[in-house]
This record gives sequence, structure tokens and C-alpha cells, in this order.
Amino acid sequence: MIRLQRITTADTALYSFMENLMTASFPSEEYRSLDELRRYTDSKNHFHNNVIFHNDTPVGLITYWDFGHFYYVEHFAIDPAQRNGGHGKNVLSHLCQLLKHPIILEVEEPTEEMAQRRINFYQRHGFTLWEKPYQQPPYKSGDGYLPMLLMAYGDLKCEKDFNTVKEHIYREVYNVK
Repeated sequence: MIRLQRITTADTALYSFMENLMTASFPSEEYRSLDELRRYTDSKNHFHNNVIFHNDTPVGLITYWDFGHFYYVEHFAIDPAQRNGGHGKNVLSHLCQLLKHPIILEVEEPTEEMAQRRINFYQRHGFTLWEKPYQQPPYKSGDGYLPMLLMAYGDLKCEKDFNTVKEHIYREVYNVK
């Protein structure tokens, strides 16, 4: 049984699990400073920092933003020791049922095999690839924009929603005006 548990920094052991998995799973340019992540976790009501549980075992992390008319999944990772057990598939299925509005996420361009596999994974679970150039703004001063693509689940269309979604993510998640 998969469940998501929203955490704060007061959940010391779970927060440590999440932070360690975040830093092990993503290059440093793909997540905000840990101090800023802690601040967002404890102060931004529309930011959800969750540990993923299978039964009573923490198996991953998922962070997302609730923007009212859509959700933006910022980070999603399964603990390497727990991979290939169907947790990723089960989490996506659970998330798509749990959240009542469309879901947006960023993926790396399919220039490498792992990026293509990741895109295929999301497509198998109902996400559509928006093949319009998208640049992920830098999380940290001195880092550059990263070429990415957006994927959508639910009633959002690239042709009509891309600019609105992008502007919302840029403003709220990356503080780009």
C-alpha cells in the first residue's frame, strides 16, 4: 500500500531521509539550496514535501506545488535500494487519483537513454510530452538555465496552456518574474 506523508523539518528522521535521497538522486543544479528547501517546507502552504511509504517503509520522496488549477511535481525519486519493485508506477497511479487537477512535471530532453526511459515511463502512465522548448530556471545563483521539456497529465494542452503554466512555475517555484 502506497501512501504519501507530508513532512516538515520537525519530522527529523523522515526529513533527513528525504534530504539524503534528494541530494543522492539529483545533480545539485536541479534542486534549491537545502536551507531554502527547509524554509519552503515549513512556510509555503502550497508546497508539499512528502515521503513516500510502502506500508510502513519509506521508499521515496515527492514534492509538488498546489496551484489550484494544476499541480506541479518538482521532485520525484525512489530510494535506489527500493527500485524495480513497482513503487514508481504505484506512486504515479496513487498521485493521479489523489490530486484532483492536472499535473505538470519537467523532464530532461530525450538525448540520453535514461532521459528517454523516464519520458516513456511517464507516457505509459498517461502523461503527454509537450515538445515545446522549455528552460528550467536556475535554483542557485551562478547556475544556468537547463534545457528541459514539460509533461502533462489531465486536461491541459500544450498549444493553449504552455505559456500560462510556464509563467506560473517560473514565478512561484523559481522566483523568476
